Amino acid sequence: MALNDKHIADKFIVDRSKPHRNREVAQAVRRTRDRLSQTSGNPAFDRDMLKIHARAIINSTLVILLFVLAIGAIIFAVGMTQTPPYWVLLAGGSYAALFLLARRVDRLSLGDMNAASLRLQFLCLHFLTGVGWAFFASLECLQCGINQVPVMIAVILLMMIAATALLAASLRGAIAATFALPVAVYAYNYARLPLDVEPIMAGLLILSLPFFSYVAHHRNKASVSLLSFRSEKDGLIAELEEANAVSDEARRRAEEANLAKSRFLASMSHELRTPLNAILGFSEVMAKEVLGPIHNETYREYARDVHESGKHLLGLINEILDLSRIEAGRYQMHEEPLELTDVVQECCRMIELKVRAKDIRLVQQFEPVLPRLLADERSVRQIALNLLSNAVKFTPSGGEIIVRVGWTAGGGQYISVKDNGPGIPEDEIPVVLSAFGQGSITIKNAEQGAGLGLPIVQGLAALHGGTLDLKAKLREGTEAIVAFPPSRVMEELPAIPTRQVNRLRESA
Repeated sequence: MALNDKHIADKFIVDRSKPHRNREVAQAVRRTRDRLSQTSGNPAFDRDMLKIHARAIINSTLVILLFVLAIGAIIFAVGMTQTPPYWVLLAGGSYAALFLLARRVDRLSLGDMNAASLRLQFLCLHFLTGVGWAFFASLECLQCGINQVPVMIAVILLMMIAATALLAASLRGAIAATFALPVAVYAYNYARLPLDVEPIMAGLLILSLPFFSYVAHHRNKASVSLLSFRSEKDGLIAELEEANAVSDEARRRAEEANLAKSRFLASMSHELRTPLNAILGFSEVMAKEVLGPIHNETYREYARDVHESGKHLLGLINEILDLSRIEAGRYQMHEEPLELTDVVQECCRMIELKVRAKDIRLVQQFEPVLPRLLADERSVRQIALNLLSNAVKFTPSGGEIIVRVGWTAGGGQYISVKDNGPGIPEDEIPVVLSAFGQGSITIKNAEQGAGLGLPIVQGLAALHGGTLDLKAKLREGTEAIVAFPPSRVMEELPAIPTRQVNRLRESA
């Protein structure tokens, strides 16, 4: 017992560090709930969307810069204009500035981000990149002799609008801020030309802007939905962590209380039993007048009352200790084959005096032949005595108690004690099966006990793998049935023939 107590105490020392963890879990739960309670336009999700946009810019900037350099080289090679270096510097510089802002945002924590300010900065830099593409849309080829230059510019702008719609979908308004000016410049330069292709390409660019803005908007909503699902998942995980922390704390407190109870019972068992033995011994000596007659009858009655009260208190202490050992899993069982009918008959004989004193009819209905049961005899005897004592206690004078022992439907064995007393209301059955639980009928009864008999029976039955079933109806009586599982029933072995017995004796 000392080793177990020390192990539990060490466990408590480790568990006492958990309140700090519990506070951290509670703070995480509150933060997650705040995020869950907000919609797509809230600062929390806006910060997440800015993080996503920053990572997309970081991952795509190098490809875009290479694309800009390739377009600049093509422009310079065909001799469209003398200003490709300036356009490359303007476009590359604006994308480099966008990259630097994205890298700074990616390194910030969500709590340190000002979503409105960062969103405005992103939109301004996207507008700056749009100025570079507007410069590209204004380029002309007067001496290169290529007639399809406006078409090429329009195709390149369409490619960049589509790419930006995919990359910058997490930032609302990025498409319009980047390409509204280039599309307007292209439409102004080429839509008024007499050729047929340029106005068509200008119309395609104008129509592509709201189309890709619509696509980006839906991608933005999809990203917000994913963030919402992630937040819900985080919230569930945090709730589970909180529930786990609370259950750990509750378990720790329960173990601590159980340890305190075990220590209390271990110490009080000796402290109470020692004076009780003296009280019982001296009161019995006085009541029986062993050392001499007591001339005052009242004193003799007092001695008998003291002796009975001491016996009642000693029985109560024993019941509490038995229940405590059962709950702690320290109840020692010595299993052996026994005749269930013999044990119950012996218990019926033990309460015969109480039955006669109350003029109760005790009916015994036992199966004639039952195989042996592998069980702890002391526990089975206590089960039968507790059930019989309860039945005698609540059966009125002139009543009847029926005791049965027989087979269960599954092949096990059972003990049944049925009385025709006042019964128990159905809603009070869980109460009387709990420790120290007493129903309303018990409270009104003059012979009320501590409410430990049935819980002890239930615990002892569970130790054997059995069950206690309580059937009661108000004003009709109560029946308590303890069923032992089929695994406890021992099989009867066939008898050894006489010839084999003689051979064994001769060989011995």
